[in-house]
Amino acid sequence: MATGDLALGQEQGALSEQRRIVNDFSINVATVNGSGSQSANSVLLKSIFGMGVPVSGKNLFPSNIAGLPTWYTIRASKDGYVARTRDAEFLVALNSETAKSDVDALPAGGVAIYEENLNLKQYRDDVVFYPVPFDKITAAICPEAKLRKLVKNMVYVGVVAQLLQIDLDVVESGLRKQFAKKQKVFDLNFGAVKAGWDYAQTNFTKLDPYVIERMNETAGKIIIDGNAACGMGAVFAGVTVVAWYPITPSTSLIEATTDLLKKFRVTPEGKATFAVVQAEDELAAIGMVLGAGWAGARSMTSTSGPGISLMSEFAGLGYFAEIPGVIFDVQRTGPSTGMPTRTSQADLLSTAFLSHGDTKHVMLLPGSVKECFDFGYSAFDLSERLQTPVFVLTDLDLGMNNWMSERFEYPDKPLDRGKVLTAEDLNRLGGFARYRDVDGDAIGWRTLPGTRHPKAAYFTRGSGHNDAAGYTEKPSEYVAVMERLSRKFENARKMVPAPVMVKNGTSRVGFLAYGTTDFALRESLDQIKKEQGMDVDYMRIRAYPFAHEIHDFVAAHDRIYVVEQNRDAQLASLLKLDLAAEQAVKLRSILHFNGLPIDARTITEEFVTKEGL
Repeated sequence: MATGDLALGQEQGALSEQRRIVNDFSINVATVNGSGSQSANSVLLKSIFGMGVPVSGKNLFPSNIAGLPTWYTIRASKDGYVARTRDAEFLVALNSETAKSDVDALPAGGVAIYEENLNLKQYRDDVVFYPVPFDKITAAICPEAKLRKLVKNMVYVGVVAQLLQIDLDVVESGLRKQFAKKQKVFDLNFGAVKAGWDYAQTNFTKLDPYVIERMNETAGKIIIDGNAACGMGAVFAGVTVVAWYPITPSTSLIEATTDLLKKFRVTPEGKATFAVVQAEDELAAIGMVLGAGWAGARSMTSTSGPGISLMSEFAGLGYFAEIPGVIFDVQRTGPSTGMPTRTSQADLLSTAFLSHGDTKHVMLLPGSVKECFDFGYSAFDLSERLQTPVFVLTDLDLGMNNWMSERFEYPDKPLDRGKVLTAEDLNRLGGFARYRDVDGDAIGWRTLPGTRHPKAAYFTRGSGHNDAAGYTEKPSEYVAVMERLSRKFENARKMVPAPVMVKNGTSRVGFLAYGTTDFALRESLDQIKKEQGMDVDYMRIRAYPFAHEIHDFVAAHDRIYVVEQNRDAQLASLLKLDLAAEQAVKLRSILHFNGLPIDARTITEEFVTKEGL
């Protein structure tokens, strides 16, 4: 049987005798932006998922024009790890510009599938090479030249599936779901998959150790991205007004929300019961959100760091005038335009204190796609209960990439509209003072426009006001309002999602983190235990203001490592503002900010170095 470039004698013969590596490796597909590889990569990921193997996918793409390098990494992990790994053992090289560097990045014993005319075998003698005439195969099965660029991607799906021993019927099933209503498109694409499969089966002797074997670890689970999950949560929460301005990486959140609204928020006659408005900029978008929230609608916008900056003035109005609204921030790198298609956790400080003066905002920090759904729902309840803007901070990694998840739970509680007075309430009370704290929770009662009662009206102003919503510049009345807002924020500690105690034992050392850092940190805990024999405690933060449990966790340990994806230790800085001085000195930082999702090995190495192990 022909082996193509596998003429490396005894060295690669030895590779074939290695132990089999089953369901524990990463695949890196290197193509160019605009080549249509997204569908193929999705089919490959879902095929591994269909084999019952835990899997995750990460897309690394350029921010400007088609034709530049893009990489898609699929991680299969029998242990359920989903964080990025530094190295991918299995390469599909279809970009001539990056092919050499992509091959150079492979670990010894890695695998490279590549377009045969690239002649990559000359660069390494410790890698298994599988040359494939992709262009010839594609030309033979696709008579339309303009479609060949797209169909070519499905050929590598077939080659990879055959070499990794993924069942062809699983690939076929995934492809049918992807093109459920397009039989001709399915036929063409599955023909390409089958052509790649047949070529690999006929021409290659498998000399690498990597295989996919059936497991049962994905039963009942779904694959979804965080942006879609947030949008779904918002629709379940009853959002009816969406105002936005396009920006990477949050645009798909609005698109997902809009698609669901069009499906579920129309009358039997086909009339929309919602409004989606593309504003002229992000400042206008949040203005519309607050206007709708003031009027009693559940409203939202979605943006990223540059948009958050533009929203500053209206965010302050929402805080001071106490108007509900939900803002999703899918974080990317900065400053300025930065690297708009790379991930980070660098909006924490700017969002917490967004606007001038003494302003503090509530932030929810989901750490999974399930929490994107849950917090996407609960943010609206919380915003109306607290009568303030609520920010939901995800990031590009969570928002735009595919994640395996438990199925989302259907909400079992009615919507919480907070403290709203009806005309009947006003008849009974004889009137109300909009910003007066009558219940001791620092939250006043409000009415909604259109409430038919002469005592329902009040002024909503961003200037100085007293507890009856009257204009004032009296120092004592301004101080009273600001102190009440501070008490309201303090009370929110008990209302936001509580932190999750991931690991709690007898260790005097602990970790704190939030969001997507969680995936790598959980894996790092296992590495530290296995390699250093050391158990380290870990609590995951899910909201700001910080719950009292976080204070207790810090107090119970001698050293706390705060792991986050930004340069300036923003989470640690917020914690230091919140903790007593004798507790704040316990904090140490492990930082990652190169635009790639953090990996477990980075955390482990930094921890070992800082601990002097």
